[in-house]
Amino acid sequence: MERRGAAFFDLDRTLMSGSSGAQFGRAAYRAGLVSRGQVIRWGIDHLRFRLRGASDADTDALVAAVNDLLRGVPARTLRRMLPDLLEGILPRIYPQMLAEVRSHQDSGRPAFIVSAASNGVVEVLARVLDMEGGIGTRYEVDDDGLYTGRLIGGLNYGELKVEPMRRFAADHGIDLGESWAYSDSVSDLPMLELVGHPVVVNPDAPLARIAAERGWPVMRFEKLGRTLAAAGVLAVATLVGGGSVVARRRSAVPRGRPPRR
Repeated sequence: MERRGAAFFDLDRTLMSGSSGAQFGRAAYRAGLVSRGQVIRWGIDHLRFRLRGASDADTDALVAAVNDLLRGVPARTLRRMLPDLLEGILPRIYPQMLAEVRSHQDSGRPAFIVSAASNGVVEVLARVLDMEGGIGTRYEVDDDGLYTGRLIGGLNYGELKVEPMRRFAADHGIDLGESWAYSDSVSDLPMLELVGHPVVVNPDAPLARIAAERGWPVMRFEKLGRTLAAAGVLAVATLVGGGSVVARRRSAVPRGRPPRR
């Protein structure tokens, strides 16, 4: 098989503005999986993420919360959440990054998403954006079609992105030395070091320092200042005040998880 370069894009704060996890929270609320209070707490976490990125401790806490949330939930429930989830993610895709994706594709390099988000979400989003595929976190489903609350291969985050990318490259005839990778966070340093052409996007402070030391290209176009403050106020107001419309829509849906099969 002839090997060629490819382009790998992190999702949160790289391909899209903010966190896909915040949009998952909205969709989970509408599906009746979580309370409005939990969504508000996730919204606050989302604002913190926009400002400083996520630490390992933040990520571990999120994984534990999501695993607990999904345990016993039918996989079909999450598939039905996809339209709501995409409704939140697609308007937040950076036009500059989509142009970067198209530029690689037009040069003969396939483009892939590499994210800690669910593999099912990542693959669907890649298809919608006309990208060639994606690598996400895999959640175990039992013989009855229910989530077990366990991960297959661990969270696709930090150093744990490296091995799946290597396997993916081997399976698809990709030369990592001739490939590009894009990310915003120092947690993705292993992913960036894996390829021959790392690019940092709206980087956090530690990654910005590393990029400057190593002469890596830097793309900056997210303006946090007033725009972020206004977005934060609007987001919380929507969740607290605007939730009544959603609450009426789900009044017949009991709080908590759907019943176990």
